[in-house]
Amino acid sequence: MARRRGGRSPARVNLRGLDQLRRDLEGLAAVVMEGSLAAVEASAEAVRAGTRERVRVRSGNLRDHVGIYYARGGLTATVGWKDRADWYATQHELGTRRITAQPALGPALEEERTKFDARLRAEINRRLPQ
Repeated sequence: MARRRGGRSPARVNLRGLDQLRRDLEGLAAVVMEGSLAAVEASAEAVRAGTRERVRVRSGNLRDHVGIYYARGGLTATVGWKDRADWYATQHELGTRRITAQPALGPALEEERTKFDARLRAEINRRLPQ
């Protein structure tokens, strides 16, 4: 059966509180960014602490010079050694013909990788209004 053209008027919708919803969503973006920054920082600190616990210690140089370097406004963190005097960190991490590998950075990173999603959720939820 064919529909009649015309006949009924289109439905009308009246939205109330749209301005408040817009303000709430803008505030939510700030909360997510703030929680994300805190989660990245906490994860980077955890990787650094795990690396310090695992690294081979002779003089303490590698243990004491594990650094955290942030990029992209704090949303990316690089943990490791950047000083030229710490060139031998790679040899300890990966090993050579004479030095057996004793990874410190890799295991610390893998351990934190499994915890990051929960850490991110917790940091954002902590900042959400109840």
